[in-house]
Amino acid sequence: QVQLVESGGGLVQPGGFLRLSCAASGSIFRIDDMGWYHQAPGKERELVATISSGGSTNYADSVKGRFTISRDNAKNTVYLQMNSLKPEDTAVYYCNADWLNLEAGTWGNSWGQGTQVTVSS
Repeated sequence: QVQLVESGGGLVQPGGFLRLSCAASGSIFRIDDMGWYHQAPGKERELVATISSGGSTNYADSVKGRFTISRDNAKNTVYLQMNSLKPEDTAVYYCNADWLNLEAGTWGNSWGQGTQVTVSS
């Protein structure tokens, strides 16, 4: 099983920035696609951005040009740089990863515990 631990959330004013990190750990595994999702109160969890093991990225229309997803494969860590934050970005942000158990040859998927991002003046 792979565990994901997020960090970097907090309170920021509109127009400000935050950088989220998510580190994967566990038994012998290889991380494949990684991504960030967010969930606002009373709403469904939604995709924010994803990145493949090769570095291909995909973004929700609402964050294009403001957010950047990146990863460090040597550290099994994914980042989300969030600039020009808006009040509507307020949500719990969750990290997600697909992974291959190299011993068992089986695929799995894990979620982080979530980190709160609040954009308010």
